[in-house]
Amino acid sequence: QVQLVESGGGLVQPGGSLRLSCAASGSIFSINRMGWYRQAPGKQRELVATITSGGNTNYADSVKGRFTISRDNTKNTVYLQMNNLKPEDTAVYYCNVLLPVAGGGLGNYWGQGTQVTVSS
Repeated sequence: QVQLVESGGGLVQPGGSLRLSCAASGSIFSINRMGWYRQAPGKQRELVATITSGGNTNYADSVKGRFTISRDNTKNTVYLQMNNLKPEDTAVYYCNVLLPVAGGGLGNYWGQGTQVTVSS
């Protein structure tokens, strides 16, 4: 079993910053990919950013230049630094990890979500 614990969400004014963290624990040997997704009310969940074990990153066009994803492999933790936040960034943000599981194959795990609200 793998557990993901997220932190760092909250209320911020437009133009402000927040940093999200997600720590993975449990039966972990390695983590292939870590990432963040978000879901706004009435919308589908969408990719925000991902980072591989080798440090390769991928961002949604809407957050490029404003958000930065990073990870600490020694702590099995992924971060999302969000700068210049806009009201349209308001959503529940979910941590996601993809990792090898016993018996072969890959397991896909989700955090419980953390609310980010951008409003004046």
